[in-house]
Amino acid sequence: RMAAAPPSYCFVAFPPCSKDGLVVFGKNSARPRDEVQEVVYFAAAAHDPGSKVECTYIEIEQVPKTHAVVLSRPSWLWGAEMGANEHGVCVANEAIVTREPASESEALLGMDLVRLGLERGATAKEALDVIVALLEEYGQGGNYYEDGSSCHTFQSAFLIVDRNEAWILETSGKYWAAEKITEGMKCICNQLSLTTKIDAEHPELRNYVRSQGWWNGDSDFNFSEVFSLSDDHLACCSGKESLEKQGGDVSAQAMIDVLRDKDSGVCVDSESFLTTASIVSVLPQDPSFPCVHYFTGTPDPSR
Repeated sequence: RMAAAPPSYCFVAFPPCSKDGLVVFGKNSARPRDEVQEVVYFAAAAHDPGSKVECTYIEIEQVPKTHAVVLSRPSWLWGAEMGANEHGVCVANEAIVTREPASESEALLGMDLVRLGLERGATAKEALDVIVALLEEYGQGGNYYEDGSSCHTFQSAFLIVDRNEAWILETSGKYWAAEKITEGMKCICNQLSLTTKIDAEHPELRNYVRSQGWWNGDSDFNFSEVFSLSDDHLACCSGKESLEKQGGDVSAQAMIDVLRDKDSGVCVDSESFLTTASIVSVLPQDPSFPCVHYFTGTPDPSR
């Protein structure tokens, strides 16, 4: 039987922690060991009014125009673990477990939402708005693994980055909260990380958790404390220490070194899971310079 949520890691570093006015983004995708992940490109496209798009499990309304995207995705999925679009937006997904069980009903997967955010959002904030609107309309659910002999379902967290800012988005069902980041370093993994600094949220989030008896409305609203099954959200991210060891000079090479780090657990190689693909993106804050994206297209970045 598969373990709980696989320990994937996503990172972002902004100046002054990164070099030369660059935003540096990275992710390792930990997936079942024998799953193939492929790097794919889809050109920008115009779509006829009323057309639909077939995601992994369900069909949804298509938009008039989709942006060009490059994605790293498990080969059986429509969606993606991570990727970037022509506007320099990068999105990565984490499977998380919250006190609310994830739905087994087939809906949008977290990986579908990665691709949809990239295809439809020209900035990090636009991609965030796309993802939360789709969550509200279609919900999230369905098996995260191709093996149909058992159903593994998770809630979703996302790191959404562009040249100017990043958003950490954490969800439980259709409810969500997000934190905006414009400087320093951040790591997210397969545990909740948002606490009391919330810059955007589902309009009914606090009423909902109060109705469930998870928050009394008197204390500070701490998203991780309210939605975590236990205190394990506090133990998150050995990955952050791995990034901090690079000092204030995070470059593409420094991010690659972090993603290769097996000792810290960032590079996963266990009985059930393996880092099956990795990405590093370099986003210059000066818009006259192009964004550069490095994909492994193969498992185990330490190799």
